[in-house]
Amino acid sequence: MRAKKDKRRSREIAEAACALASDKKGEDIVLMDMKKLCGVADWFLLVTASSSRRLAAIVDAVEQGLARKKIFPLRIEGRKNPLWTLLDYNDVIIHVFYKEVRDFYGLDRLWSDAPREHFDGRCLKKTYQKRSKRSS
Repeated sequence: MRAKKDKRRSREIAEAACALASDKKGEDIVLMDMKKLCGVADWFLLVTASSSRRLAAIVDAVEQGLARKKIFPLRIEGRKNPLWTLLDYNDVIIHVFYKEVRDFYGLDRLWSDAPREHFDGRCLKKTYQKRSKRSS
């Protein structure tokens, strides 16, 4: 069973990860609020990398940057995968994708009901999207 953390703390982790990913040229950085949609995590952070080297650099920067704040992942999946790596920080799940893989798996579409914010390199900006109705 996953232990729940302070909600403000998980938001701070997500914001720090946005900035770290952006510093390493992460693209299309989207923070999705999952609190009302899934029990796995409060936040999904989606980041696109333009190459496998950049993907590895983003993952390393996020992991090392958060470690300096004494924040460590529960697990990292796909560390040697040049196409998609997942960093699990309990209430914050970070997905770093190669562009075509992000498009293929379509987490943006799958979780289209999630409120989201885009990171513009300095701050997060709310994105308003038309709500889709989930089929029962």
